[in-house]
Amino acid sequence: MAVADTDPLSVEYRALKEACGLVDRSERGKLELSGPGAVEFLNGQVTNELADLHPGEGRYAAFLTHKGKMLGDLRILAVEDDAAQARLALLLDTERIALQRLFDLIRRFKVGYEVELHKRTLERGLLSLIGPEAATIAGAEGSEIGQLASVEHANAPVEIDGITALAVRTDVGLDLICDAAEAATLTAALLARGAAPVPERAAECLRVEHGRPRYGIDLDDTTIPQEAGLNERAVSFAKGCYVGQETVARLHYKGKPNRHLRGLRLSAPAVTGEELRLGERPVGRVGSAVISPELGPIALALVRREAEPGAIVSVGGQQDSAEIAQLPFATRR
Repeated sequence: MAVADTDPLSVEYRALKEACGLVDRSERGKLELSGPGAVEFLNGQVTNELADLHPGEGRYAAFLTHKGKMLGDLRILAVEDDAAQARLALLLDTERIALQRLFDLIRRFKVGYEVELHKRTLERGLLSLIGPEAATIAGAEGSEIGQLASVEHANAPVEIDGITALAVRTDVGLDLICDAAEAATLTAALLARGAAPVPERAAECLRVEHGRPRYGIDLDDTTIPQEAGLNERAVSFAKGCYVGQETVARLHYKGKPNRHLRGLRLSAPAVTGEELRLGERPVGRVGSAVISPELGPIALALVRREAEPGAIVSVGGQQDSAEIAQLPFATRR
């Protein structure tokens, strides 16, 4: 069941797939770590390797409890802090729901390290350009960021109509991080260059199609990274110790997760939180649920491993159903 091309969502979605849409995500949580001990400190707190980071690079990672459960996930961007001393500053971008936990973790454990922690949520705007024309709209094709088209989290400064921003590669385009006071002016400049204003709901369709879970909706503090399929993206098994490492490593090398992140091809639109049953047995709950203009009603869900791809599960009151699907639903462009 696809949405008609004249539906507003379909028009917005097509802009993201074929041209360039602009989504304002300035509400996301942002912190900055600086000082000579920043990389060493954070490397001991998160799941991915940071020791080899250079300016212009980035990593996706999770931060965990001692039992390996996720407290949140974050994007870590390395920018030059002090060129003379070859030091990095780390910009941390996370879901707003996980921001306080990340802030508390850093403030609690940074004792003994030469690290300064700065709040940047209200000081920085974040504009997402999504679609194949993102780099063109940003004027970044000839820049360093334009030459790293396939490297997610690669970042470099850009100037757009006199406004300086940090351009960051994403799996679907570019993010632009700027001073909050200039976000409205930058938005106007990008719209004048041809970007289409798009609401978050259209971008959520792409995220679900690509099988990218979101903390606070699909993932929570009961989730181990492997259950969510995050090992390849967010976990290094060659790095030194970090909080929660023992559980994550043991499950990876010796165990099988009880749950897996799967797609749901729904018979009707569903609501986040609705129960999923395989026969009489509860096997999970609906996570992110959207109505894709191309694929119809679909969703993400963490489901028990017995609910294998191809299985049919009941949704909510059991009048509706869903087919368990492998992810991603769609191939990235």
